[in-house]
Amino acid sequence: MIYRPSSHNIKNAAHIIGLGEVVAFPTETVYGLGADAFNEQAVQKIFGLKGRPSYNPLIVHLAETDQIEEVAWFQRGSKVHETLKKLYRFWPGPLSVVLPRHPLVPDCVTGGLNTVAVRIPAHPVARDFLKACNTPIAAPSANKSSYISPTTAEHVYEEFGEKVAIIIDGGKCEVGLESTVISIVNDVPVILRPGYITREQLEDALGEVKQVSYTVPSRPESPGMLSKHYAPKTKVVLKKNIDPGNLPKKIGFISFGPAGSGEPDIPLTVRDNLSSSGDLEEVAENLYDALRKQDKMGLDLIVVDTCDKTGLGAAIMDRLTRACAD
Repeated sequence: MIYRPSSHNIKNAAHIIGLGEVVAFPTETVYGLGADAFNEQAVQKIFGLKGRPSYNPLIVHLAETDQIEEVAWFQRGSKVHETLKKLYRFWPGPLSVVLPRHPLVPDCVTGGLNTVAVRIPAHPVARDFLKACNTPIAAPSANKSSYISPTTAEHVYEEFGEKVAIIIDGGKCEVGLESTVISIVNDVPVILRPGYITREQLEDALGEVKQVSYTVPSRPESPGMLSKHYAPKTKVVLKKNIDPGNLPKKIGFISFGPAGSGEPDIPLTVRDNLSSSGDLEEVAENLYDALRKQDKMGLDLIVVDTCDKTGLGAAIMDRLTRACAD
């Protein structure tokens, strides 16, 4: 059921968490499917609902930085600690940080890794919910594994229906793409998943920052690193990769710019424009909703516009590259 984010409903959702159940809640990035990070049985319910591989780690969501040492293990004054403090400028916000794992965090949360990803979301409903829970919340996106992430409460309900007892409605997510994930456990920080917080911003805070390639790791260090991800059931292809000699009948197009600009010279069944001005923040906010909409239309192919892989464009193209994977 979808519930308004009233104080009563948030307290009830926190109570449900305490009983070892799963709650869907909004963040500024996408909606999450949360459980008590220290309750292994509750966390396993998330994996069951999503059909998520057990080796794919989750992100632990916190209300305040004071909770970090409940789930992460490092010495105060260490290089990891000093680097982490430099990242506080991005919290609360759409950044997840990979840290050495506290021994009390269950294996199912970390995919068996010796690291744990933590985030402090900025969405006011998420913050109220996390404070009411009074425990770290492990939460991936609230969708079936490898499918398009949800940016509205209705998207979550379409996926799970009554299988999720409580879906807290926080409106449409403003960012619309999953958080940036950066690991700071090694000498040089590494971006494992690009997002709204860009490489340029992180380099300004930390100095040298590496970026992983799109190569699929045998054991992902972060959510969002599998080759097939964020994908509708309908086949997706980037505009630059269209094969004009082998086109199906019903084709949808998702544009990033003004109406008609950059439209491929092929017959189209439907067109969706994500930003009349080509604003990549608008593109990111609207991308998943457009993909879900066209995926329901019985199309044979969805063609998606492209942008430069710089700034926020790196995150947009990361998601689309994985959505196009076979």
